[in-house]
Amino acid sequence: MSENKNQIKKKGGLGRGLNALITGSYDKKEETANTPEVAVNAIAGIPIQSVQTNPFQPRTHFDKEALEELAESIKVQGIIQPITVRKLSENTYQLISGERRLQASKLANLEVIPAFIRQANDQQMLEMALIENIQRENLNAIEIALSYQRLLSECNLKQEELGDRVGKKRTTVTNYLRLLKLPPDIQVGLRDSKIGMGHARALINISDIDKQLEVYKRIVAEDLSVRKVEELVRQLSIENTSKPEPAKPELSEHPQAGEIKRVETRLSTHFGTKIQVKSNAAGKGEIKIPFLSVDDLNRILEILNY
Repeated sequence: MSENKNQIKKKGGLGRGLNALITGSYDKKEETANTPEVAVNAIAGIPIQSVQTNPFQPRTHFDKEALEELAESIKVQGIIQPITVRKLSENTYQLISGERRLQASKLANLEVIPAFIRQANDQQMLEMALIENIQRENLNAIEIALSYQRLLSECNLKQEELGDRVGKKRTTVTNYLRLLKLPPDIQVGLRDSKIGMGHARALINISDIDKQLEVYKRIVAEDLSVRKVEELVRQLSIENTSKPEPAKPELSEHPQAGEIKRVETRLSTHFGTKIQVKSNAAGKGEIKIPFLSVDDLNRILEILNY
């Protein structure tokens, strides 16, 4: 989080002291862009222009005002926590974590930035970037859920392993992942803070998508509390159980209908949007991936590595 001026005064020389530990005898006058070769698995000051951004960065939007506040803090305090990079070549590094600190340091016109230099392959880069963001950034619930999903699908982690990596119980991880089963409109509402995590968890228990959207619109329009939404959901559940089930027509089901439905569910969870998979008896068909905006399209393209 960004630091305001009052926080700066309270911290005194703490940032300078930590930087002294990081770079040895710390003196801003000694900082130059011609920092000598540094070893892997060490902390040292490196030229800020030699750091490439992280291609696996799961978060693309950063609050401009918050960055400017952090930049002002850095001008006074320096970098309190080093960024983490991997070494690509003699004078080139790639960011693993610390995107906000890197951007703010550029705004503060720093030439040298303290960094922990380590070795990492692409999968480790993605995993570390996702975990660092989950733990340190003020992510909304959907961003956390998508990050969890990416860790599961792209880093080949199981839910138990994921819980250990991010320091959360498996039930907590599961609750976030369930959010991705909500219709796109509700996911966007949660992302934009129109509803809270408690509202979303209650809406998940409504099996009918139309009813989910109906209750969601009421939440937004009437500013309903989580308790009120939970009561609505319980009432809907009672009404549904009291209604007799309509007679099902005796139609021959498509032999692959069950598998198609499972594929739809897996794809919808992976992409964070309701995906339709259609197939005919000959096995031909199509996949429809809806998107709500250009940003949403870019998010989907990022998942596809396009």
